Amino acid sequence: MTTRLGDIITFLQRAERLKDTLRSGHTAAGRPESTAEHSWRLCLLALLLAEDMPGVDRLRLLELCIVHDLGEAVSGDIPATEQRPGLNKAAQERADLEHLAAPLPADLRERLLALQDEYDAAATPEAVLAKGLDKIETVLQHATGANPPDFDYDFNLAYGQARTAAHPLLAALRALADRETEAAKARALTRGG
Repeated sequence: MTTRLGDIITFLQRAERLKDTLRSGHTAAGRPESTAEHSWRLCLLALLLAEDMPGVDRLRLLELCIVHDLGEAVSGDIPATEQRPGLNKAAQERADLEHLAAPLPADLRERLLALQDEYDAAATPEAVLAKGLDKIETVLQHATGANPPDFDYDFNLAYGQARTAAHPLLAALRALADRETEAAKARALTRGG
């Protein structure tokens, strides 16, 4: 038992890097957002919507949300605006998660990797929702954050549309997120940015 617990602590200490892994989004105060902060708010969103998702395994949804960007602790985040054809972000994040999870006991390592695979495949209701909520949280952060003057709000309006159209709840949330984006765009134009 002591070795198992020690292995979990070793992994947890390695996963702490996610707190320093920065994303392209900014907080309302203007500092870069970390991947850990994004994942926390994504989980909070999923938790708040639990009653609006009948038939969905809430624990499974939260597990997927927690794990979905964990591999970024190794190689960092690649913003959507910088992704190019031929880049397989999912494969890179899977490989990074394998590396990050190496200290874990085999059963826990395989559980995390299975969650990542489920998320990437988006073949379960929980994974469809996790992927869509991930996009919505990102759009909302960009609408809330103190973005640089050259921030592309139009890109934000188009970002992740296929994922957010995959479920009626996601589509309703997306409509609200797009309104927030339009308001942020108007504020930026007023400021001259």
